[in-house]
Amino acid sequence: MTAPRPSSSFDEFYRCENKQLFHFFRRRVGREEASDLTQEAFTRMLRTGAFERVENPRAYLFRAARNLVIERARRRKRKEAGMFPFDEGRDAPAGPEQALAIEASDLRRGLRRAILAMPRRTRRIFLMHRLRRQTYREIAEEIGIREQGVEYHMMRALSRCRKAVAFQRW
Repeated sequence: MTAPRPSSSFDEFYRCENKQLFHFFRRRVGREEASDLTQEAFTRMLRTGAFERVENPRAYLFRAARNLVIERARRRKRKEAGMFPFDEGRDAPAGPEQALAIEASDLRRGLRRAILAMPRRTRRIFLMHRLRRQTYREIAEEIGIREQGVEYHMMRALSRCRKAVAFQRW
């Protein structure tokens, strides 16, 4: 009597274990990937020659199957860690107009803070000159101080504004 050929005994082993291995994978990864992983596990076993060498080929096969599930999970985790969904509304590149608008908004915010931080009289004189377009003489008459006093307050106000703008650029 001759010994059975390794390929025929592997064929029998494949027919016997295929269904159970498929169910093993189906429970862990779903029906869509179970058949591919089943084939991969048998292919690895045949390629390495482990079927002829090991005492318990079924245990070897299911250990290889567990390893495949682990490899798949690690691969997915690495893939998900590097991939982020693209959201056109949020991730679209900002055009130059948008960038300028953002910079202008930041600059206005900084100037507003600088103006609000000014002493009351300096702020009032600055706003009268810049917003109401009053001359130094008109401001001096309305407040009751000399023109040099208005000039002094305007220099203080403009200095603070320059510092706020310089700070915004950095």
